[in-house]
Amino acid sequence: MSAFNLKPLAGGAKLAASLLAAVGLFACTPDFNFGPSNLSNNQQKPVLQGNLPPASGETLGDGPVRVVLLTPLSAEGGLGTVGISIRNGAKMAIDKIKSNNQFASNIHVVVKDTGGSAVTAKALATQAVSEGASLILGPLRADGVRAAGSVARAAGIPLIGYSNNSGASAPGIYLLNVLPESEVLRSIKYAQNFGRKNFAAIVPRTDFGQIQEGAFRVAASETGAAIHGIYQFSNEEEARTAVEQLVPFLISGTVDAIFLPDRATAPSIAVLLESAQIEKSDITIIGSADWDGDVKVSQTPFLTGAFFPAVDGAGYERLKPEYEAIYGVAPHPMATFAYTSILLANSSSLANATPRYDRNQLTRPSGFAGQDGVFRFFDNGTNQHALVVKQVVIDGSRIVDGAKMP
Repeated sequence: MSAFNLKPLAGGAKLAASLLAAVGLFACTPDFNFGPSNLSNNQQKPVLQGNLPPASGETLGDGPVRVVLLTPLSAEGGLGTVGISIRNGAKMAIDKIKSNNQFASNIHVVVKDTGGSAVTAKALATQAVSEGASLILGPLRADGVRAAGSVARAAGIPLIGYSNNSGASAPGIYLLNVLPESEVLRSIKYAQNFGRKNFAAIVPRTDFGQIQEGAFRVAASETGAAIHGIYQFSNEEEARTAVEQLVPFLISGTVDAIFLPDRATAPSIAVLLESAQIEKSDITIIGSADWDGDVKVSQTPFLTGAFFPAVDGAGYERLKPEYEAIYGVAPHPMATFAYTSILLANSSSLANATPRYDRNQLTRPSGFAGQDGVFRFFDNGTNQHALVVKQVVIDGSRIVDGAKMP
């Protein structure tokens, strides 16, 4: 949803005046410099790996266990760019494994291009099963994860997808990306540290808003936070109405925390709250991880002091210069998830287990230490990540609470 060009409420001011120690994948290993790669992005001819049948696709690594990576390399626009970053992140992880004698080379990875299509993802998952894959990584989007996951589950092969839509998860279909439920849970718990008890949310009537609303309800239920109300809007008039309805409860102290997940409209809603003469120090504003790096959010005075959850960016910053040296561009953040997933797949406790990638090992409570920090999978396929909490400051943000599990 695009941002509204909202001016202060005409009637709002009048209304207001009256109203782990984790089990690390590579936590103890040093950083590495990755040299240029001579491997092209073109698909290689089918190769025979050990006792496995030939596999169609670019093959990375030379270990005995076959892992298939589904990524939208040829998709149009930004989706294809993300797909390429996923492939490149995977290649960097394989290079790290091969260059470091602390790692056993347990896997090889066959890269298959979904083109961003769920139908293609399903067909490629079927192909992966026939080629003897022990694990499928990807695809990126929820529809593709569901489609490929149905094939993987039927074959008894685990799949670790990159979607952040928890609706795509299921037993045996795990999601590696940070989920909204974890984000909101982290935020609400942090706000409760300051005595905030009564929450409200203003969310857009979009798919994003629906997901965030669902995550908000789940997190409130888990933490015991009281939800005063959830206000939805689909246009400027409805946004104004939502604020007008909420203002009396803010002034009376009935509501002391507001959840504004949508970065595009949060600044405009903040303008409405300011024009209604809400005392900012009396409330806590919570954003979503979608706020991270947004210029307009950080330039909205009423949002200074607001909090939002985020992935600790240290892992991305460590990977970025090496990635740029090889590929000439900055990586998409999904590159770090791909990087983590390859090191996870190569872990001897998973790749060499009987059966391989055993559910009990994948869902061990201690979790894993990935490039973006500690995470763990649950039996239902969802996950939790250790997240930082950031506070909005003018023209930026700062970490005010280090990475913790929700």
